[in-house]
Amino acid sequence: MAPRPRSDTWERGDPYEHYVGRWSRRVAPRFLAWLGIPAGRRWLDVGCGTGALCAAILDRCAPSSVVAVEPSEGFREKAGAQLGGRVRLHGGSAAAVPLEAGSVDVTVSGLVLNFVPDHRAALREMARVTVRGGTIAAYVWDYAGKMEMMRAFWNAAVDLDPEAGSLDEGVRFPVCRPEALADLWTSAGLRGVEVAPIDVPTRFATFDDYWRPFLGGQGPAPAYAMALDETARTSLRDRIRERLPLHADGSISLAARAWAVRGAV
Repeated sequence: MAPRPRSDTWERGDPYEHYVGRWSRRVAPRFLAWLGIPAGRRWLDVGCGTGALCAAILDRCAPSSVVAVEPSEGFREKAGAQLGGRVRLHGGSAAAVPLEAGSVDVTVSGLVLNFVPDHRAALREMARVTVRGGTIAAYVWDYAGKMEMMRAFWNAAVDLDPEAGSLDEGVRFPVCRPEALADLWTSAGLRGVEVAPIDVPTRFATFDDYWRPFLGGQGPAPAYAMALDETARTSLRDRIRERLPLHADGSISLAARAWAVRGAV
């Protein structure tokens, strides 16, 4: 039987940054450019993590205020250190936002929805705190398709251990697909729903640069890797390395796609 992942929760900022946080920071500006929100708006970031999306909002959107909600104390500490007090950080969750009704103009969420137990409850709560006519938007990794660093991992893992397929984010998280995102936003009563892909390059200097973040043990794929014994983990590492497209200098160029969705309250 395949080892079970430790958890889908994210608690520590540094392993997350090395794993996917560095790529999220590339998606955030493109997501905000796609939204095209005018200056002077009140923003809420639901599940802010280490603060990648908040930082991009501050740098690019001239907000009147930015508030963020994050359940992990470790992530809030990391975000607070990186954002330097420019964002009001609160504990809470997507389904329990500690803000008054209609208190923000724009509610966004980056790479969080797949880990939210009740999507509909989360959308209701986002709509509650957002003014009528305001925007609710999010993006999620395309786990089932063009998030290539993770696809390479899970394809190799399933080859070696078919039961690992049940742990694959592309299988477990249906809202990683554009049709499911559009249906979720529409079913929440949001208007003018749009979905779009956001692609960013993910270049790794060496195979070790690719592999090392999977040893952080945080998140489904790293948790699976670290639950293996040393022999099985080495076999998985070698199978992935055989398949990745290494350049002559040892670097690896992959792509990461996120699906973005937006709608109006």
